Amino acid sequence: MEKFVIQDRNKRRCTSDTPAGSPRKKIKQERDKKIKEEDSEDDEDAAFAEFSNPVPWQKIEAEGLDCDYALLFSKEEADCLFTQLEEEVVYATGEESKVQVYGKVYNIPRKQATYGDAGLTYTYSGVRRIACPWTPTLEYIRDTVTKTTGQTFNFVLVNRYKDGQDHMGEHRDDEKELDPGCPIASVSLGAARDFFFKHRDSRGKQSRRQIEPVKLELAHGSLLLMNPPTNTFWYHSLPVRKKILLPRINLTFRRILLDSKRETKPKPGVS
Repeated sequence: MEKFVIQDRNKRRCTSDTPAGSPRKKIKQERDKKIKEEDSEDDEDAAFAEFSNPVPWQKIEAEGLDCDYALLFSKEEADCLFTQLEEEVVYATGEESKVQVYGKVYNIPRKQATYGDAGLTYTYSGVRRIACPWTPTLEYIRDTVTKTTGQTFNFVLVNRYKDGQDHMGEHRDDEKELDPGCPIASVSLGAARDFFFKHRDSRGKQSRRQIEPVKLELAHGSLLLMNPPTNTFWYHSLPVRKKILLPRINLTFRRILLDSKRETKPKPGVS
């Protein structure tokens, strides 16, 4: 497996100055120290203005793979968010709960729902999804992710896995509707599950190269940022884990381009 590079982006300076001398001098030094510490905190607050909810990030890298991982919510808050989503999210049924793969239609091995800004649609695996209006809890999680990452998102795909039998096959999130410069932010709530990345050149019997897959365990309350160009070169999946008996909800926040901003491919014979 690939080794992960851990980078702590939130190290704070600390001092060990000890006031000495007369009581009056000691009081003055303590007052000066307090003022200095407050100024230092103000400087740090300004530095973190772009990311108003900084968290310790773990950098995950490989050839063409660039991800950031962090625990975004405490267990208590993650428990609460999970319960609220169970009450708010309405999952697709009937034809909307099916997917097309290589011309064949299959039932999706998990529950799905799509939410986002008004008028947005998202097409993948031969199915076109219309965004439902944001729920209060989805808005809260979206805004928290934005404050943490500095990235804005206008759409979320919700996947609910009832247990370890529900799964997700290998795929890339590279649809034309997605902003290629924006990361995909994946928030996990509920049972921890294994998550695999596999390089496109190392897939299948006719693979051209030997590149080790990258394995993660996505924890309750965690955030995984899949930065460009990850989805160009790496497929990802959530395999079956029969020993997992508890449910999991995954939210993948995306930025969908409006029609006017999408790149259009020229028709044959037209330059």
